[in-house]
Amino acid sequence: MLDRTGFAIGEQVVPPGKRQTIDIPVSILSDHTPVTMSAHVIHGKVTGPTVFVSAGIHGDEVIGIEIIRRLLKSHALNKMKGTLIVVPIVNSFGFINKSRYLPDRRDLNRSFPGSEGGSLAARLANMFLTEIVARADIGIDLHSAAIHRENYPQTRVSPDDPETRRLAETFGAPIMMQSPIREGSLRQAAADLGKRVLLYEAGEGLRFDEVSVRAGLAGILRVLHSLDMVAGRGIAAAKSPPQFCSSSKWLRAPIGGLFRSFRSGGDAVRKGEVLGTVSDPFGEDEVEVAAPFDGIIVGRAVMPVVNEGDAVFHLGRIGSFKKAEDALDDHSAQLTDDPMFDEDEII
Repeated sequence: MLDRTGFAIGEQVVPPGKRQTIDIPVSILSDHTPVTMSAHVIHGKVTGPTVFVSAGIHGDEVIGIEIIRRLLKSHALNKMKGTLIVVPIVNSFGFINKSRYLPDRRDLNRSFPGSEGGSLAARLANMFLTEIVARADIGIDLHSAAIHRENYPQTRVSPDDPETRRLAETFGAPIMMQSPIREGSLRQAAADLGKRVLLYEAGEGLRFDEVSVRAGLAGILRVLHSLDMVAGRGIAAAKSPPQFCSSSKWLRAPIGGLFRSFRSGGDAVRKGEVLGTVSDPFGEDEVEVAAPFDGIIVGRAVMPVVNEGDAVFHLGRIGSFKKAEDALDDHSAQLTDDPMFDEDEII
């Protein structure tokens, strides 16, 4: 059935079968420079779901921006059913300043649902919620760790939300983390509107990571295919299901000094295994950081200088060490060898 109705957004209308970038005014800087939130809309000729993909809610998280850049160049979107809305940079203020936060030092992802007449963060949150989230059926929100930390590719799902967990299984990131919804977050505000948002976390702030980008791009295309929005040609399902972590724990530096990591993100480790050490600059004191349970390293610090109490490893709890190790090997091999990533337009 043809959808002959245009898609209205930001006081503009995208005709069926067309794609267009819409600049939605956000604010004017103190020097009179206008700031916009830009959304690229692909509105198919055939009816189907409406999905948004967003990145840059934290301005220093650039991994998602690169994922969206590659997504928009994918041939899979040429015959889109339904509507795809992509916002590469939600927080333009933070992106320009290479900062996680807005100029008023607020975290945008703790400022939802916001309000039209509130702080800068509240106004931007309200605009994103009303212009983008409210128009969609499902959302995929892309994040990375903060600077000096890295996350292994993972999706975050809420407890007791089987539908979002199904989306995460389809997305096929190596790890699926159970994560409660936080007050003021996009996920909470979207849930209040009856919308599901799948959160993808990977990589490090202000850095690109090819594995993280590939896992994110493949995951989005798998979700779009599962919704019958794009054809399945060249979109392979994940070889192994995501490793589900029902809980996690941050391991912290026992002393201040120089941190040396012996294991990497995505490594399956056994209880008692030494993951790294912290030494004082003279080498007189050295304290090991060991795994308190069998788990997967889902995140870690990459800055070697730490203070006592700094988080150095994020360990996700697993059920079976052997199954986790085998599955993570499968994911790594697939992301390396998948022919989808040989296409010129996404390299």
